[in-house]
Amino acid sequence: MEMRLNRFLARAGVASRRGAERVIAAGRVRVDGAVVAAQGVRVDPERSVVEVDGRRVRLAAPVWLLLHKPPRVVCTRSDPRGRPTIYDLLPDAHRTLFHVGRLDVMSEGLLLLTNEGEVARELLHPSREVPRRYEVLLREPVRPGLARTLAAGVELEDGPARPEEVRVRRRRDGSSILALTLREGRNREVRRMLRALGVGIRRLRRVAFGPVELGGLAPGAWRRLEDREVESLRTLSNRN
Repeated sequence: MEMRLNRFLARAGVASRRGAERVIAAGRVRVDGAVVAAQGVRVDPERSVVEVDGRRVRLAAPVWLLLHKPPRVVCTRSDPRGRPTIYDLLPDAHRTLFHVGRLDVMSEGLLLLTNEGEVARELLHPSREVPRRYEVLLREPVRPGLARTLAAGVELEDGPARPEEVRVRRRRDGSSILALTLREGRNREVRRMLRALGVGIRRLRRVAFGPVELGGLAPGAWRRLEDREVESLRTLSNRN
């Protein structure tokens, strides 16, 4: 299937789509031996010979992983403080993957990684409104009206935050779990909402991102996404 040249270059990891357009405009790209400087050219990933600065460029096979991030692990490639990173949990062959969003150091749960950076960026764009589902174990029993207060929206420094869905589960030991679904993906949004309401958190775990669920995957473990999961994510990104 043919695709636009800038998208091909982005998928191949040369640059973002806009960066790829600049590379093309600079005359640095050849397709089947001919310099291409015009935008909108389409190529066949399987047949076209695409070169950037004289070097052949090929699409890497798409890779999508689900990692169960444990607490006290950071979402960076390296950490100046010497803390373990998510890439320490992966084989060397997967250390170049992008993480799709992030979880703060004490949060745990589902984290997606891929080499399809363009799709990942689209999934994270606020306009896609991809649902993220979280489970929050509270430090104390849930107080009356908390779910209604959250559902009505909580004012934060960067604007009101309003979960799409709020549910409360009480455990036999008397503790409470809040199940929240949000679509914005703002930085530390769940923690900031609950802190604004004076609610203490014992554990915060992301259990779903769009159609992909954490399930019973053990902390620190990872798996490849199934084809149906990848296609569902591409549909959400509008990049089929």
